Amino acid sequence: MPILLKNLTSGELHAALASRGVSLRLARRLQAAVLRRDEFPAELPEVSGQLLKQIRAAVELPRLEVLDRRVSPQDGFAKVLFRGAGPEPFEAVEIPLAHRPGQEKTIVCLSSQVGCAMGCAFCATGRLGFVRNLEPWEMVDQVVQVAAVARHPVRGAVFMGMGEPLLNLDAALRAARILSEPCGPAIAAKAISFSTAGVAAGIRRFAAERLPYRLIVSLTSADPARRREWMPAAAPLPELLDALREYRAATGRRVTLAWTMISGVNVGETDAVQLAEWVRGLPLTLDLIDVNDATGRFRPPGPEELAAFRDALRKHLKMPVARRYSGGQDIHAACGMLAGGAEVPRG
Repeated sequence: MPILLKNLTSGELHAALASRGVSLRLARRLQAAVLRRDEFPAELPEVSGQLLKQIRAAVELPRLEVLDRRVSPQDGFAKVLFRGAGPEPFEAVEIPLAHRPGQEKTIVCLSSQVGCAMGCAFCATGRLGFVRNLEPWEMVDQVVQVAAVARHPVRGAVFMGMGEPLLNLDAALRAARILSEPCGPAIAAKAISFSTAGVAAGIRRFAAERLPYRLIVSLTSADPARRREWMPAAAPLPELLDALREYRAATGRRVTLAWTMISGVNVGETDAVQLAEWVRGLPLTLDLIDVNDATGRFRPPGPEELAAFRDALRKHLKMPVARRYSGGQDIHAACGMLAGGAEVPRG
């Protein structure tokens, strides 16, 4: 079996090629060529052509096929439709961030699975069901391919696209390590986020291994019956809270919860009270995200409903609350809208 580049850290690549005379330094140079320029080098200073030929015969440089790329004229978000090791397409989103002139950057929202087994009612990916896990190289190459055409350098990656990354955690963690290597994309570990709908075992692993990546837990409701209705495969609230307390104790980090706001469903004062009671004593930050639903079944709150909910959170929760912008709605690139190109001809 050939050695798959983009599927190994530089240390793993060195171990795989050491018997052929490849040093760790050379493995890092190869990794840099593959992950920064998406090519196997034709030549390298101080490396014989014969050795490079031997290495080339032992490795394979896989690439995702780009099926479609759409850019929002409203906010510049771009959605890319890929095909990888299997026939099923999946998507990534290019997120442009412009802070100050000269500090513009790109964040890649990448997929970890084709489809998703979590079945969240307000998520287009969840309605697809689970198809398969992506391999590490398929996650890494989403970033490589986006970086090749992005206007600004890629400085962050979020495992928030299609799939539940904590159900494909070994592969996703390997991808994150590759993305953060200095000889690769060099994305800082603190700029890599994992978003989960509530997989308690994965959260406990984040705690036990003190993983350096940011963890975001989608909550959406602190009412057990309502959360079970909208997020049927997520951990029950008592189990989830135990895992979050374990994470807090092990890492000392403030827990980040995401709240998908649905008009008339989870943006009342009762919801704020339930949340405050559920997390009592647990330091957290709450990210508020508008629901995005192309079917029209779910709608985000209007200005008055949102203002009232934020007032209720200030009154009862008394924790930091942030409104997170979810762009690319017009091209179905926003949070909860990725559906593997269902609206795009698959070629």
